[in-house]
Amino acid sequence: MKLSQRLLHSLQKLDPALLTGIVLLMLISLAVLYSGSQESLRVVFAQLFHFAVGFAVLIAVANTPPERFRAWAPALYVIGVILLALTLVAGKTSLGARRWLGAGPITFQPSELMKLALPLLMAYYYSQQENVRRWRAAITGFILIAIPFLLIAKEPDLGTAAQIGAAGIFMMWLAGVRRRWFIGLLIILAVSGPVMWHFLHGYQKERILTFLDPQRDPLGAGYHIIQSMIAVGSGGFWGKGWFNGTQVNLDFLPEAQTDFVFAGFAEEFGLFGVLILIATYLLIVLRGLVIAFESRDAFGRLLAGTLSLTFFLYIFINMGMTTGILPVVGVPLPLISYGGTAMLTFMIGLGILMSVHAHPRTHE
Repeated sequence: MKLSQRLLHSLQKLDPALLTGIVLLMLISLAVLYSGSQESLRVVFAQLFHFAVGFAVLIAVANTPPERFRAWAPALYVIGVILLALTLVAGKTSLGARRWLGAGPITFQPSELMKLALPLLMAYYYSQQENVRRWRAAITGFILIAIPFLLIAKEPDLGTAAQIGAAGIFMMWLAGVRRRWFIGLLIILAVSGPVMWHFLHGYQKERILTFLDPQRDPLGAGYHIIQSMIAVGSGGFWGKGWFNGTQVNLDFLPEAQTDFVFAGFAEEFGLFGVLILIATYLLIVLRGLVIAFESRDAFGRLLAGTLSLTFFLYIFINMGMTTGILPVVGVPLPLISYGGTAMLTFMIGLGILMSVHAHPRTHE
């Protein structure tokens, strides 16, 4: 009886709106992966396992008071930086990049840890500042962002580095850092663009050129995005129907279960299905922003707001790259794409949102 009461108490910490969005995305994921994998039950059960593990972790995180996260923030950041540095020295190499650490069959990307560690530490830092408009607050924030950004970019993984950098910028903006620092950053990026081009790797330059003109190499670098745009456009309003997507079923669409899963979904369920998917995502993002707005604690408010905006950023990037309005950077569609590591990261982030809501006041 005590065990059932504990379980019921734990489930009461889960936010109904966020939970509804997660369940809907889980069902959509299983449906599109079943079709995109040529009706492979192995893929479906593997994704179910990822969801089960992620959901168990989400419950644990949602029942953890935010002050615990605040206490762990510095250590998590330091551990993340050490693991990123270790990856550059002893990480596993694949396709010319060192992004993974592990032993035997178990591997993971330390950059996934940093997606959570950086917002946690920056929320910890800015929630303790009496005046975030001082120049020291801005410089400290940029330094905290620059360390993991440069380490991840060195792997090389410029896409993930940019995502983590954006999360840090969101945090600084919400904390109230003077706007002139962001204007200055934009000017520096614009001016240094031609110089930075020479430091990009060959495949990174190719991605940008392909984004500008996919037809320059339709059977090579531009193949992925061309097939993805064909799939999205051919779905029309109602879609071709479940299992009837020709781009997916005839293997024209690469990475149909991971990075380009949105294209397969759009082909089979059309604009109508895409609108439902976007509405589900907006439910999660807007609920997260409401949680941030209602939080009576600076740490929880900054953390919830940044995680919500970052979640939206991942959605925008994935949908943008599959429809041709952004370069292809290998970002999974949150809670839809097949995979365990990114799934766990998203679930932890959503669990933190639920924790902030369930524990409205942390101890200053």
